Amino acid sequence: DKTDGEPVGGPHPHAGFETVSLLLEGELGDEAHIMKPGDLQMMTAGSGIIHTETIDTKLKMRLFQLWLNLPKKDRWTKPRVQDIEASHVPTAGGKGWKLKVYSGSLAGVQSPLLNHTPVIIADLMLEPGAYTSQLIPASYTTFLYVIDGEVTIGKDGSTLKENEVGWLDRYKDNTGSELNITAGAGGARVVIYSGEPQGDPIVSHGPFIADSSEDIQRLFREYREGKMKHISTVAADQRHRW
Repeated sequence: DKTDGEPVGGPHPHAGFETVSLLLEGELGDEAHIMKPGDLQMMTAGSGIIHTETIDTKLKMRLFQLWLNLPKKDRWTKPRVQDIEASHVPTAGGKGWKLKVYSGSLAGVQSPLLNHTPVIIADLMLEPGAYTSQLIPASYTTFLYVIDGEVTIGKDGSTLKENEVGWLDRYKDNTGSELNITAGAGGARVVIYSGEPQGDPIVSHGPFIADSSEDIQRLFREYREGKMKHISTVAADQRHRW
């Protein structure tokens, strides 16, 4: 919650990775685009980009933001921005459950989002006592965040409560791993993140991820010299909105 009118945030740079922002409550954005509840934005910083996240009013906001490492071959790719509005997110469902697939493929549904790094991002809503089983690549790094309610996970019935995170075991094979979820008496809402590990050595410093310390120094120099462009100037063929 922001309880005063003093501005926070502001323009800042990123490079070498992607930010994936899922807005649950409130509004956030800049002159390029305003996000509303249920919207997701994937910003590929790549070779370097500046974006603005200024908040200058009183508001209540809840945002999940994931920093997603780019494969080494795509580290310095062209900046790209992809926005999916809540009403355009592909959905799947069954008895007592509904799944919104923002990225990747799950429950037979494919998101239109373009991925450098394979990643599944899904918002799962369950009615009281509802059960679902979803196949997740066993070799992916996967975690769940419980937004509301309570769930039991897996054959051993591990419990996750509101605002808790659960990590799944990861295996070397490429087969599917069953993710079994049962909602508690009050129902539940869970966000699923599952991505392919890259395994590349990285150097992280401030707003940048790079392959070496020399790259980090270069990125700071390019930012100070004004060589990084604002997100609003991203080329039309690198901007996608659904």
